[in-house]
Amino acid sequence: MSDINKDVHEHELLGGRLCLDFANTVSWHDSSEKSQELLTSYERLVNWSLHANILNKRQALSLLEKAENQPAKAKEVLQQAIELRESIYHVFSLVSINEMPDDHDLSILNEALGHAYGRMQIVPSGTTFSLEFLNGEDTLDGMLPPIVKSAIDVLTSEKERSRVKKCEGDPCGWLFLDTSRNRSRRWCSMADCGNRAKAKRFYHNKK
Repeated sequence: MSDINKDVHEHELLGGRLCLDFANTVSWHDSSEKSQELLTSYERLVNWSLHANILNKRQALSLLEKAENQPAKAKEVLQQAIELRESIYHVFSLVSINEMPDDHDLSILNEALGHAYGRMQIVPSGTTFSLEFLNGEDTLDGMLPPIVKSAIDVLTSEKERSRVKKCEGDPCGWLFLDTSRNRSRRWCSMADCGNRAKAKRFYHNKK
């Protein structure tokens, strides 16, 4: 049976929201030449979902076992996940510059939304209620509904939507929620793109 891929767990979660971290599962997303796909297999999709705390280890191992018995379905779910990710990426890339998302991307998100809310139930707790997802290991696409809900939550919140930004480190393309007090965050990571930009400025100034 497949096990946990440690390299996936080295992928940084810098988006601040689950949907943005999912959109960032491509390195150098804005470059057609440099882009590097993280989700190259269903196994890696499951392992990233474990890394992002969508699944626990028991659920992840259960899905990997199911995928071994349903390889064609697992491949289909992977393609579905990548299509969803790209629509989320395109939607929030335009939102970050106050432009209206494309109808095609919204239709993909809307279709996923209908499926996601079909996998939720109202759960009472004392005098309050909450929406909870059904067991993530029941179906091979069980990691996708929480991602969709995260995207809808950010998209429908004026406060959060206005704080979505894209890293200025060309051609990084990673998305993040700017929670800084004065909304001054410019980079996905100061240690990565931020330092690279500083080094580039230093080089040009010295020149």
